[in-house]
Amino acid sequence: MRDSVLPDELAARVAAWLAGDPDPDDRTELARLVAAGDVQAVAERFAGPLAFGTAGLRGPLRAGPAGMNTAVVRRTTAGLADWLRRSTPCPLVVVGHDARRRSDRFALDAARVLAGAGARALLVPAPMPTPVVAFAVRHLGADAGIVITASHNPASDNGYKVYLGGPSDGLLPDGPDGPDGAGGAGGEPGKDAGRGAQLVAPADAEIERAIAAVGPAADIPLADGWERLDRSLLDAYVDAAVRAVDGPPAAQPAAAQPAASLLVAYTPLHGVGAVVLDAVFARAGLAAPVTVPEQREPDPAFPTVPFPNPEEPGALDAVLRLGQRIGADLVLANDPDADRCAVAVDGRVLTGDEVGLLLADHVLRRRPGPVATTVVSSSALAALARLHGVPCAQTLTGFKWIMRAHPRLVFGYEEALGYAVAPDLVRDKDGITAALALARAAQHAKRSGRTLLDVLDDLCRRVGVHATGQVSARCADLAAIGTAMRGLRAAPPRRLGGRTVTAVRDLLGGVDGLPPADVLILHLDGDARVVARPSGTEPKLKVYLQAVVGPADVAATGPAAARDRAQEDLAALRTAVVDLLDLPPA
Repeated sequence: MRDSVLPDELAARVAAWLAGDPDPDDRTELARLVAAGDVQAVAERFAGPLAFGTAGLRGPLRAGPAGMNTAVVRRTTAGLADWLRRSTPCPLVVVGHDARRRSDRFALDAARVLAGAGARALLVPAPMPTPVVAFAVRHLGADAGIVITASHNPASDNGYKVYLGGPSDGLLPDGPDGPDGAGGAGGEPGKDAGRGAQLVAPADAEIERAIAAVGPAADIPLADGWERLDRSLLDAYVDAAVRAVDGPPAAQPAAAQPAASLLVAYTPLHGVGAVVLDAVFARAGLAAPVTVPEQREPDPAFPTVPFPNPEEPGALDAVLRLGQRIGADLVLANDPDADRCAVAVDGRVLTGDEVGLLLADHVLRRRPGPVATTVVSSSALAALARLHGVPCAQTLTGFKWIMRAHPRLVFGYEEALGYAVAPDLVRDKDGITAALALARAAQHAKRSGRTLLDVLDDLCRRVGVHATGQVSARCADLAAIGTAMRGLRAAPPRRLGGRTVTAVRDLLGGVDGLPPADVLILHLDGDARVVARPSGTEPKLKVYLQAVVGPADVAATGPAAARDRAQEDLAALRTAVVDLLDLPPA
């Protein structure tokens, strides 16, 4: 194949792209592949335009419409600007970026395209956590926000995330009080729900059509009339983050004031979180976290971790060693753009669902109100919500849906280490405020000689043990994912892991007020569950597992024994799923 000639149709598309690509390095890359006759590599770069998935556009840094590059960024921004100008003659757009390869250049490209389109573009002063840019959209009253980031993806990737400001999109589940008609919050349905959140349908499809209508990237007008934001944006976020988690200083009871010292080990995983987290902890009166030195500074190569994702095996090894060495009360990790937060206590890494339960309890004890999580997350949040007498919404995967679950949402999370403890501050997951809330919860427990593990045991006595896990298969051939999903739909199993499948819930057609999604849910006896879906950010098939031991059994055996039993049930489910799908775990 390497010596093959490009098919005529592909050759014509390549020639047109090369003629309109403004980046000489990208043109050289593509021309070299054509000259080498590497049809497969060229075809991959023209497999189709990147589409807005779970968290915006993401793809490898490479030439062509199926990669992240200068031409794609300029055309995407031009389409977004055209869409915004249909309702706002001079839209205000905040542009931010992380520290990945070419992120700063792509952000500058976006700002120049916006200025050339007659928009007012505000560019961040330095690489920033994604939550800070999401905050800026609401704080500055912007019409939109752009963040150049691939979050926790491999070092070879980058991405383009969009937040929409302006009027709310009004997207909320049916009923005056959210899903299932649950009461307790009131408020006008849809009010402010989507303002500052990631875009969803129909806006995503409308913007993609606007992008498709943009001509060659080299012909897009550019201008240097953009503005550079200053340090005051970060200061405003730090102040607001501490107020959102702790409340106004005058309103804090004496017990909430910093008293018990807390020792925190931390890593930003070569990302942009360290400076902001240090500032938030300092403003909150907490001691600065002790940071893994070799992972503190941003480095787009992520040299000490195979994947810069705190969920991946080995990613937390360095901070766990640090925590053990210094006797840390709490171990925290952000992903590279600091919108996620991983947690360990006494050497035990907590699952995203366990952290979500801890944070939900911490928030609800201080500010009762509606909560939300996704169809792939643990059902423990719904059980806790019932105890607090508040509604709990279930959404599709992604914070673009969680943030629209209820107009007065007080907490939302997804099992992939994403948490919104201050939805009014940031309409997305925020690893910085989550870290502060966890530190406060750990500090409160320490005053009583306890840890967050003890708090988690208390919660298990109240809602049961909900053990969760995942089977994740990385597929070089994307067709294999579709084949596996079709096979599962065509012939769902009757039993899995020794349990009976009691119901099959297919979201492909849209059910229970949820938009259509490629998700299949198998409900099993004993509240066990298996959920299969393709990843929205990586070439993976993901299967989410849950096994439950109820509160009565926890009371009878104790949390430790109940947790062991749930893990045994989970292991049986995992083995059954791997055998069923015939896909090796990643």
